[in-house]
Amino acid sequence: MTLPEAAASIWDRHRIWVSLGAVALIFLAAIEALAVTTVMPIVSEALNGEALFAVAFAGTLATSVIGMVAAGAWSDARGPRGALYAAVALFVAGLLLSGFAVTMHQFLIGRLVQGLGSGGQTVALYVVVARLYPPHLHGRIFAAFAAAWVVPSMIGPFLAGAVAEYLDWRWAFLGVAVLTAAAFLMIAVRLRGVSLGGGEPQDRRALLTRLLLAVVVAVLAVVIGFSADMAPAIGWPLAVGSVVIIAFAVLPLLPRRTLRAGDGLPSVVLMRGIVAGAFFSTEAYIPYLLMEKFDFTATWAGIALMLAAFAWAGASAVQGRYGERLGNHRITLISLSLILIAMVGVLLTALFDISPVIVIIGWAFAGGGMGLLYPRLTVLTLAYSTDANQGFNSSALSISDAAGSAVAIAFAGLGVATLGGGAGAFGAVFAFGVGLVLLALVPGLRLGHAAESQAR
Repeated sequence: MTLPEAAASIWDRHRIWVSLGAVALIFLAAIEALAVTTVMPIVSEALNGEALFAVAFAGTLATSVIGMVAAGAWSDARGPRGALYAAVALFVAGLLLSGFAVTMHQFLIGRLVQGLGSGGQTVALYVVVARLYPPHLHGRIFAAFAAAWVVPSMIGPFLAGAVAEYLDWRWAFLGVAVLTAAAFLMIAVRLRGVSLGGGEPQDRRALLTRLLLAVVVAVLAVVIGFSADMAPAIGWPLAVGSVVIIAFAVLPLLPRRTLRAGDGLPSVVLMRGIVAGAFFSTEAYIPYLLMEKFDFTATWAGIALMLAAFAWAGASAVQGRYGERLGNHRITLISLSLILIAMVGVLLTALFDISPVIVIIGWAFAGGGMGLLYPRLTVLTLAYSTDANQGFNSSALSISDAAGSAVAIAFAGLGVATLGGGAGAFGAVFAFGVGLVLLALVPGLRLGHAAESQAR
């Protein structure tokens, strides 16, 4: 059965179950992401792994690069069905390993496996969208994906904190594993008999090269994270050298001229990585700041993330409806301005002990900026793609996202370890985020007009 190309809605009878299943997987990934950010201070203390705090985030993002490359290649060669199924299985396995861990290193192994699955799942879902939904519905389905953060934003961080505080942090992982398995069964049943298109012959040597390079990127990103547990005289040179090698290794995994901010797709992909690094390296330390500096419990520290995710979902809905009218230039300036306002507010609060209310409310501005920008970059990626390179371009976008986030978080952790915590360490992390937001202007003003041209 092939889904009709002329259907007017992502919720019509031909697509509703596919849309619901995909949104459910995004929803549960959002629950897990928000839960980890909230409970990690407790997990690192319980498993005596404070020095490896950043690795729990950076490691997952790093291995997700491998999953993205593999899923992109698999989708281009044979279609996205098998890639999606394998990715979800790895995601669930990683959650179980982390949930049952008794040491920090066991926990990190689970996070690495989980990253393989989460990266592959993202790319596979993007290709499913490209194969099943006509271009004029892409903005709506990606807005729906972003809106899947609404309920997690309302209950996820608060619930994760409450689970960690009153039950056990392990259920923040085990519970999501069970629910993800159930959601996967739903989408697997609904995709049976639906044509996802075939694949095209691929250059095996090129695919193996890309996978090897993805492994190099992932390993070095994890090395940067572990450098926080080393003496600064060793850790910093090792981290800087790793970044240089990552820059060379990632080139074949991205469109040409990406690191030079070439017009169009290269700038779309580059901007995604820079903005992701800025946002997630800062957000990883928001609950930590509230607990350490303002004596928040884990339950209440999640409030900042709740409001930000709420704003993210609302802004994504705005993008889905008015994105073409606003245009890429305006979206870039509005979104980066909102993120910058939030970053500066958090930085000033960390340095001068201003009210934590500024952190909580301010971070909602960052969420709004990301919600406006993220789905727009995804829509542009598909607008610049053809059937022959949808998998490669989708994986490139996600690789940039993950690699940028992993490296930025790892460097933030290294900075905190070097400065020994306190206001100076938090200030350095948030100042780093401000610098990245300003840097994102370079590719942000060179996104091109693919989506607007397509709409006309």
